[in-house]
Amino acid sequence: MKYKGDTHSVAISLKSKKILRQILKENPKLEKILRETESPAEVTARIREWVMNWMEDHPAALKFYSGRENPRSIFEELQWDEIAAIRILDYLDHAGTVIPDLNQHGKEIENDPFRLMMLAYRKGTGGAKPAFFLDMLHLFRQFNGKKVREIPHREKVKEWMERYPSGLDPEIIKLREQNRDRILNIIIDRMEKGLVSDHKYVFPPNINRREKLNIARKWWNERLFHLRFAVRSPRLLQEMLGGTLEPETMEILEKAREAGIPTFVNPYYLSLLLVNEPFKYQGIDQAIRDYVIYSRELVDEFGEIVAWEKEDVVEPGIPNTAGFILPSRHNVHRRYPEVAILIPDTMGRACGGLCSSCQRMYDFQRGHLNFNLDELKPEEKWPIRLIRLMEYFRNDSQLRDILITGGDALMSTDKSLEKILDAVYEMARAKKKDNLSRKEGEKYAEMIRIRLGTRLPIYLPQRISPELVSLLKAFREKAMKIGIRQFVIQTHFESPLEITPESKLAVERLLSAGWIVTNQLVFTAAASRRGHTARLRQALNDIGVLAYYTFTVKGYMENSHNFATNSRAVQEQVEEKSLGVLQGEQEEWLDELNETENIRRSVDRIREQAGIPFLATDRNVLNLPGVGKSLTFRTIGITRHGRRILSFDHDHSRWHSPIIKKMGKVTIIESKPIARYLEQLEDMGEDPEEYRNIWGYSLGVTENRASVFNYPEYEFPVTGELTNLKIE
Repeated sequence: MKYKGDTHSVAISLKSKKILRQILKENPKLEKILRETESPAEVTARIREWVMNWMEDHPAALKFYSGRENPRSIFEELQWDEIAAIRILDYLDHAGTVIPDLNQHGKEIENDPFRLMMLAYRKGTGGAKPAFFLDMLHLFRQFNGKKVREIPHREKVKEWMERYPSGLDPEIIKLREQNRDRILNIIIDRMEKGLVSDHKYVFPPNINRREKLNIARKWWNERLFHLRFAVRSPRLLQEMLGGTLEPETMEILEKAREAGIPTFVNPYYLSLLLVNEPFKYQGIDQAIRDYVIYSRELVDEFGEIVAWEKEDVVEPGIPNTAGFILPSRHNVHRRYPEVAILIPDTMGRACGGLCSSCQRMYDFQRGHLNFNLDELKPEEKWPIRLIRLMEYFRNDSQLRDILITGGDALMSTDKSLEKILDAVYEMARAKKKDNLSRKEGEKYAEMIRIRLGTRLPIYLPQRISPELVSLLKAFREKAMKIGIRQFVIQTHFESPLEITPESKLAVERLLSAGWIVTNQLVFTAAASRRGHTARLRQALNDIGVLAYYTFTVKGYMENSHNFATNSRAVQEQVEEKSLGVLQGEQEEWLDELNETENIRRSVDRIREQAGIPFLATDRNVLNLPGVGKSLTFRTIGITRHGRRILSFDHDHSRWHSPIIKKMGKVTIIESKPIARYLEQLEDMGEDPEEYRNIWGYSLGVTENRASVFNYPEYEFPVTGELTNLKIE
């Protein structure tokens, strides 16, 4: 079969041949099949017969392989060799399929691993790389029992966690204070030279340098100072970091600037990056550093980045990918019946910094930058549009949960945020009143949960002021009287090092307003190191924050540097997060977290009673480039470069738009092979042997949602009607 980019006659390397010889030496039956067969179809048939005969003695695995909606309980019982057998059969079932690879701008990839094996064996061709053969070597070692999964014991996981101090460690605090003063001195120098100025931040005349520094330290506690003096050039970034960036890194940053990717880091967040740190702390800030420093892949792809989440592409009056008709192109996003995302036309469209793996890089290509603060000031027509958006929400039959985000919800001024929350309150009250005239069984869902999406407790904790807390507390008190029961600040700590005295105070203030604070971690390569995510959960629990989602990095080749394979996401879930899972009736203890007046104290009590270091309340998932979040997948193939091909199903534990019945599975080609991922970890100082099980995690089933995040029940049955939805 010929296809675009056919590598039938491309020779494999000597390294590939060496690994292939090892595969065949360890699996004489496979070698016999490849030697005796004349066509890829015959290879497929004989391998299928071999594995299916083996499956006769493994009925649970056979049931999982054949099943459509496999429960989490069966997944957890699968044996290591059974997982391998399922993958081999999935490879065979999808042999010969041609898949567009959006990592390569839609180039067609033929998925036929055993054809590549046959060509390599019989002709030394096929073009498969060493990463491909390494993956196949580990697959057959898993299948034939040569490689057995060893789950790390509890003490080992704790040992990994101890590698990562939090930003509350006294030594780390001292290092950050030194960073602060270095940055402030540079700003003072620039002010004295007339390179930077601001009417709000001016020194009195005739004062000495020490007096200037003391005044600047007070400015450091003001959010506007950090926005006004944000770093906007690679050269200034290098200066602020004490000239510690390598020449290669500076070259990438300069090319990023030329390509149109700006630099935007506020002084506070920049002070979290360690400079000239003691040897024992070297490398521990990599998860933060990778948010600030751009990768070569991002720079190379910028201008050709393809949108990941299709339901975010909106045309007024035309259903989005999830089937929802939306009232505005830019203000409302939806993928689930119960939830709507509200993006205001205020400063809430802005951010307090620019994350290197931001999903909006796609939009930034067109110059729509979410940190050009002056350009993002609210337009006069926003109040009118807000009324129209609230009418849309009021007349939606299933909506009960609004996430106000951006940008960043807390980039809005207190006044703007108060107007938005007041509009939501009035809408919720009207929705409740409308139900009084509706018959039993025809009543609409009423508002239950309000969320604010923000990274400012981490990026700019100075924003969480007493005035903001008073605003949030007042809204909660009046909203509870009309039945809204859940108030959530949804934030994004990426590393334990981001938990500083300032961010801890910000969280304490938010909790004092009666709002729960939850965290969404992006599972980047640096954040995926052994023990890092487990330690983050622990450090967050220590300050009263609940883990909510752990997201696989989304996007294509532009985010490949930060991408950790989905196999690692499953491995982390099974081998590390399991340390914080409540057992049996203990799960009911989480219910009190929605009612408690002191969530931090309750979290501490539950952890102590269960004897666990953290509460594993988050779910490891991927935001699908279709509809919804899921980690229910099977590995159905592998490219010649060793990048796995995954088939994702939707999360059947939650309610989706009915359109998923028509959509079917979502196929994703990962942006890097496991071999490359392990090399990247090794470059970070990790021991690849600690990750040895990673090759075997080739399927997953989405975890059940923690009860603390469930919606409260209504006292009446909600209509089954779905409004604002149109499916052809």
